[in-house]
Amino acid sequence: MTWKTTTYSGWGRAMKATGELARPETAATLDAVAGEGPAIGMRRSYGDTALNSGGRAIDMTRMDRFLDFNETSGELTVEAGVRLGDIARVFAPKGWLPAVLPGTGFATVGGAIANDVHGKNHHILGTFGQHVAAITMIQNGKQVTITPEKNAAMFQATVAGLGQTGIITSAKLKLMAAKGDLMMVTERRVNNWDEQLDALTTAKSPYTVGWIDATASGADFGRGIVEEGETGFGIVPKRGRSRSFPFEAPSFATSRAIVKMFNAAYLRRVPVSGRTTAKPISDFYFPLDRILDWNKGYGKAGFHQFQCVVPLTEVNALKAIMERIVAAGIAMPPTVIKRLGAGSAGMMSFPIEGWTLAVDFPNRGQSAALIDELHGMTERAGGRVYLAKDSLLKPERVRVMYPELAAWAKIAKKADPKGKLITDMVRRLKLREDMA
Repeated sequence: MTWKTTTYSGWGRAMKATGELARPETAATLDAVAGEGPAIGMRRSYGDTALNSGGRAIDMTRMDRFLDFNETSGELTVEAGVRLGDIARVFAPKGWLPAVLPGTGFATVGGAIANDVHGKNHHILGTFGQHVAAITMIQNGKQVTITPEKNAAMFQATVAGLGQTGIITSAKLKLMAAKGDLMMVTERRVNNWDEQLDALTTAKSPYTVGWIDATASGADFGRGIVEEGETGFGIVPKRGRSRSFPFEAPSFATSRAIVKMFNAAYLRRVPVSGRTTAKPISDFYFPLDRILDWNKGYGKAGFHQFQCVVPLTEVNALKAIMERIVAAGIAMPPTVIKRLGAGSAGMMSFPIEGWTLAVDFPNRGQSAALIDELHGMTERAGGRVYLAKDSLLKPERVRVMYPELAAWAKIAKKADPKGKLITDMVRRLKLREDMA
């Protein structure tokens, strides 16, 4: 197996690493390198979750085979490098879908487990890890298979475990029956903050998400679009061609004036009366995937994302966070809001029942200080920050936000006693250090 020195980054491109990468294609070649470093996938986590500066990492993207499918139960076994979008593309026409899909189809199964990703239907079906029947991984040089029933503690430490309990090689997923291979999507405008929360609270569709114009203030504060969807039958509309972002955007492209114009146009695309349309499943789940390398739109310096969740009772705190974002005037579209349910599968899973808000900031000027302020507001509200999106959280905050951290760290250190799986994020947040 050849190791190649590579400089690589998270999706936000603000965090980079230089180190040796190996790309195994078979079980035998994976076995040969499994003790050398952590596993990484398509690196769609935004910060330093999948980085290992100065060390080695194992790129699992060539381990992408479909291994077995039970047409009766809907159980699908795949290698860890399989992309979620490929599962949807192959199985939606057959009446099956992954129960939970995040905002990009480029995420791998291994990454989805390691971050316990959630989607637009979390309030109904919870997180990705809740629909995993078994995980096979290499742990301390041995192949082990764990399930929620027989290895509960290890399973809960592996799901949302940031790859710290072993190299995930394959997983058995419990797909859900789908009505068809298209989405019926209803979009409607909301005029202010109260309408936004009310629309998300009263929505009856299995998939629900809101978009907020982060440049709107005063009477228009919180205005945006609420989108609801469900799978259906029919003629699948032709999907538009994917395009690559043609260049590194100049700094003025992220100016408040440009963002304000973009947001106004994005709002106007939905008629005042609303609309219902049929979309290919991929266009609904993964709208940004049609623009390859869209992260170049934030410029060469990259960007940071802030995503928090606060309890349902903390709506005033959520509003204060959004007001601070609007006042700062540097947020990039889209700003996304969702209502989350109580479901999660891992000790370090992000979701709690409440409201989640996600917004991007260019990597310049006051962004880091602003995000730190937002982290403080989130902590005081009893909320937490999504580690899959984070690049700036401080160690003392993560200990408050994730109360099961100490129990998780104990299991992770036992599973990886030599620290071979430690990544830049684990070091930055001191996740595996003894708790004070």
